[in-house]
Amino acid sequence: MARNVDLSEFLRRCRARIGPESVGLPERGAYRRVPGLRREEVAQLAGVSTDYYTRLEQGRQISPSPPVLEAVAAALRLDDAERAHLFDLVRPQKGKARRSPPVVQRARPGLHRFLDSFTDHAGFILGRRGDILATNHLCRVLLADFDAMPDRERNLTRWILLDPAARELYVDWEKIASEMTAILRLDAGRHPEDARTAELVGELAMKSEHFRHWWADHKVLDRTFGQKRFRHPVVGPLTIDYQAFTMPGAEDQTLFLYLPAKDQPSQDAWQLLTSWNADATPRGPAPGQTKTTPHRSTP
Repeated sequence: MARNVDLSEFLRRCRARIGPESVGLPERGAYRRVPGLRREEVAQLAGVSTDYYTRLEQGRQISPSPPVLEAVAAALRLDDAERAHLFDLVRPQKGKARRSPPVVQRARPGLHRFLDSFTDHAGFILGRRGDILATNHLCRVLLADFDAMPDRERNLTRWILLDPAARELYVDWEKIASEMTAILRLDAGRHPEDARTAELVGELAMKSEHFRHWWADHKVLDRTFGQKRFRHPVVGPLTIDYQAFTMPGAEDQTLFLYLPAKDQPSQDAWQLLTSWNADATPRGPAPGQTKTTPHRSTP
């Protein structure tokens, strides 16, 4: 039932954001009482009957073929992440809708060694639902010492949404937090049976009004690349560029590497941060948790 509601809300919101004029349909002035496209207009664009699309949007028990889903995705102008989410929501579930036992992911030892080999990059590996599986020293001094946290708190989405230190660290906190919510929504659609995902969503919905609002938007996002701005407690303003890499042979694990942006202030701040990294012990406190000033060999 919950997946039917998710499918219905997702399609309805995707339909509401598309102006009729953007797809070559008349706006019809005052006669248009709903935002975006009507159901019959989506059906027309997708080449299916209005009744069929209505049943799909209402989450009824139908089994649309991949070509039909592709046509609906094209009509609604879904991006790659939204298209994948649509297929996830429609995919038949095996047996009864039961929560599976919690899946404990681990990063293999070779990946830990691989991360530690980066001394000029901040690196970490995320698993399902944004769980932090591994970090290197520079990641811990840039973000937080996730290794020192209890197991169930080592989650990037949870940390960004609930930890005041994260709100202070990210200049564009609302944008970052809403994106993490959209990434979690995509993951939840891919693994609807995952008990720990359900627990995390429940906790965040209870503790964060922002999360409840963003979760209700049904937006989805995939991890790729981008830029983030920090207000770091030790090195000050800093902009980083990041890239995401899916790990071969490691299901649902993504490597993130952070480097400073090309502007000189970010380069200088990063140099200072790496000097802190050189002095830090492997499991030492992050700058956000201490007032100690890092050592530098040059002024």
